[in-house]
Amino acid sequence: MCTVCLRSQHRLVPEEGGRDSRPGGRDQLVSGTRPAARRTNLTSAQNLLRSADAEERINWVSKALCRATDPDELFVRGAAQRKAAVICRHCPVMQECAADALDNKVEFGVWGGMTERQRRALLKQHPEVVSWSDYLDKRKRRSVG
Repeated sequence: MCTVCLRSQHRLVPEEGGRDSRPGGRDQLVSGTRPAARRTNLTSAQNLLRSADAEERINWVSKALCRATDPDELFVRGAAQRKAAVICRHCPVMQECAADALDNKVEFGVWGGMTERQRRALLKQHPEVVSWSDYLDKRKRRSVG
């Protein structure tokens, strides 16, 4: 059984000229082809999750106040970043934006009301965080409750 695709057999053909250059004269797999991976429910489930995540991201991005803003206003350096973050103050998806930037370790620009320096500091303080969305949700619940 193949350990790559878990098939019991592969279609084998001899190399050019009908001979195999390997010791023992064994047949080679067709050059340039690879056995098709076995389809499983896991693959379908992963694709479903990916498409659900993509759809969720599209939903929050479409609600962002900065969509109509010139990107040059958000991708600034130094003190101008704090000024740019003012756009985020009343944004309904500020938390989603911050979590996305932190999860993807976005280096540049203002995201979720945070400057580059603020995001770097959070990432450094909390290297154990796997999902910033979950982390920020818990933090928000603690501050409200």
